[in-house]
Amino acid sequence: MAVAEGGFLDIGGQRLEYRFVGSQPDQAPTLVLLHEGLGCVGLWNDFPEKLAAATDAGVFVYSRAGYGKSSPVSLPRPLSYMHDEAREILPKLLDAIGFRCGLLIGHSDGASIAAIYAGSHQDHRVGGLVLIAPHFFTEDPGIASIVEARKVYETGDLRARLARWHDDVDNAFKGWNGAWLDPRFRRWDITEFLAYIRVPVLIVQGEDDQYGTVKQIEVAQRECYCPVEVTLLPGARHWPQREAPEPTLRAISDFVARALRANEWVKAA
Repeated sequence: MAVAEGGFLDIGGQRLEYRFVGSQPDQAPTLVLLHEGLGCVGLWNDFPEKLAAATDAGVFVYSRAGYGKSSPVSLPRPLSYMHDEAREILPKLLDAIGFRCGLLIGHSDGASIAAIYAGSHQDHRVGGLVLIAPHFFTEDPGIASIVEARKVYETGDLRARLARWHDDVDNAFKGWNGAWLDPRFRRWDITEFLAYIRVPVLIVQGEDDQYGTVKQIEVAQRECYCPVEVTLLPGARHWPQREAPEPTLRAISDFVARALRANEWVKAA
């Protein structure tokens, strides 16, 4: 079954907005993009098109429940929301689109979801991970930035800017911000999954990322048994695909090409 260029998928009782660019999953590898904690389909802008052109792969991007035009979620979100996405929704979504082989590319919360998925599922269809501005545990500077984001949302223009992209902007923002600022979330830590990842990993991070320090990279290099490559981009903060688009696209497309060439499963898919 062909995947339409855009629309909705009903997964686990949720109606999820999606967009698909490039070759179908039965014709080429597929890159699945997992957005950040305030992201959605639209906030990837033209990155999916550029990635498809650079890699000759299909690119599938969707809005998780609570974001974009997808179904809203009940608040407060459970503190396990990233684990829940990786274990309950993502496997069903990959099956629903006919995913045969490819990579997971996650940004921020999406990177955490990708790491949890790869560390808890032996899915031989996934040949690599690209983790953009990942977080594997909480850090004080990151929490402070999330506190600041709440202030800007309540008193500045952040709410208005996000409302362009999310049908229920309060559901999107408060679901993310409320979970991260729950005192119990200080114990959130997914480093246990890193040792179980069995595919190559590329980490792309801005040198000035306000939500995570290089300690996030260091723990991945220490805990992973798989190869871990790092691209650290000067002048970029938490959104390197926007703030340093050319080197980010080059690093990801080069890694994707090597990961696909290195795996026999691509030829057999």
